[in-house]
Amino acid sequence: MESGKRGFLALLPLLLSFLFYFDFSIKLPSSDCSLLSNNHYWIASKRIVTPNGTISGAVEIKQGRIISIVAEENWHVNSWFTTVVNYEEAVVMPGFIDVHAHLDDPGRTEWEGFPSGTKAAAAGGVTTLVDMPLNSAPSTVSEETLKLKVQAAEGRVYVDVGFWGGLVPENAESASSLERLLNAGVLGLKSFMVPSGINDFPMTTSSHIKEALPTLARYKRPLLVHAEVQLDLDGKLELEDGVDNARSYSTYLKTRPASMEETAINQLITLSKDTRAGGSAEGAHLHIVHLSDARTSLNLIKEAKQRGDSLTVETCPHYLAFAAEDIPDGDTRFKCAPPIRDAANKEKLWDALLDGDIDMLSSDHSPSVPEMKLLDEGDFLKAWGGISSLQFVLPVTWTYGRKYGITFQQLASWWSERPAKLAGLTTKGAIAVGNQADIVVWEPDMEFDLDNDYPVHIKHPSISAYMGSRLSGKVLATFVRGNLVYKEGNHASHACALPILHR
Repeated sequence: MESGKRGFLALLPLLLSFLFYFDFSIKLPSSDCSLLSNNHYWIASKRIVTPNGTISGAVEIKQGRIISIVAEENWHVNSWFTTVVNYEEAVVMPGFIDVHAHLDDPGRTEWEGFPSGTKAAAAGGVTTLVDMPLNSAPSTVSEETLKLKVQAAEGRVYVDVGFWGGLVPENAESASSLERLLNAGVLGLKSFMVPSGINDFPMTTSSHIKEALPTLARYKRPLLVHAEVQLDLDGKLELEDGVDNARSYSTYLKTRPASMEETAINQLITLSKDTRAGGSAEGAHLHIVHLSDARTSLNLIKEAKQRGDSLTVETCPHYLAFAAEDIPDGDTRFKCAPPIRDAANKEKLWDALLDGDIDMLSSDHSPSVPEMKLLDEGDFLKAWGGISSLQFVLPVTWTYGRKYGITFQQLASWWSERPAKLAGLTTKGAIAVGNQADIVVWEPDMEFDLDNDYPVHIKHPSISAYMGSRLSGKVLATFVRGNLVYKEGNHASHACALPILHR
């Protein structure tokens, strides 16, 4: 009997080690908010992307925060009492932050909605979204409409969601209205220099933007701008048998030439000079969203930055993945504004991104109901514009970027660090001690087909231009504030992420 006890005691350390150290392939215990029941644990990997480089080691997480990062050679954990999730060769990175998404909630949840949109984000390694102020109903242009959006998000988001407010003529001309909206907690403002297509979100002119900049300067929050202006294009469309060939993508492309972006950006940089040190709007910041034109427009931005203007610019994966010449007739899934341009322009966008002239990436996830895309009719001039992409931005960026030799550090900069800085998210965007434990784990060499058998969580997969693609870079797990919210096709049972307000 005594020898049996001694044998059991001898095996006890091994048994405890097995219980407390487990591989990611083992099914984890579940709670409402997390697929991992522990709130104090380690994530181990041979490839952890930190601000100081990619290391082999482990990240310690406790109560939603990163409390230590240890290189492998210095890591000596007592596995008797410690939970370790070992991801081996998979890449552990800061969660992606998408600063440009339309979740259409409240009011147009048949287009997307917070639950499906944030589930898709989690499945794609996006741990924080900043929701655009339009395509919901009502648009977020006041303190009151922001409250409606926050109420719609509470208890219904699987990743954290912040909010941009809308700059429209009505509040641009009233400093007190803008102050109330900013005081209510928006992370910054968004304006359109061209009609938005949404009735309660009218366009602003450069004069409206100029009026708003001093208020934004006092609050030190950014203004995001859709930089296109309408031009007189009458008579410039080519005709076939006297009728515009609306099924041809080239016809749509002619309606939104690069000169629309160039003209808008020219107007903006006459204002951005005021954001320089000592300028009348010092403290304000202008951010140009979804840049498509990599020629004159990009050169104007580069010159303004060199002069010291407080100015940044983003582009989107669809401008880096697709080219106008390859878009089939009638395939309105590819319609967006500004439009996808030619292959030579795409190469210039990649050059600018790799050289640092483009600061960051965003999805500009802009879905609708399938009927609005006119997929059967194929009319590019009448179909709703917008690329539905939220779940796919990590693998798309990686798949198309590998030929250019992109690195994990660059991905973290474009999709985490710089977006966090733009949105003022000081405890997000990097795997660093003290930050929230927002982490994506993914396998760069794992390929998959986006077909009808692949689990897609956006509300309307059929409208996405990425369906039918073969991609590499599969997301294995996503952690938000330390909660394992997504793991290999499964989500946590409850939506426990939070709305983010500027305080």
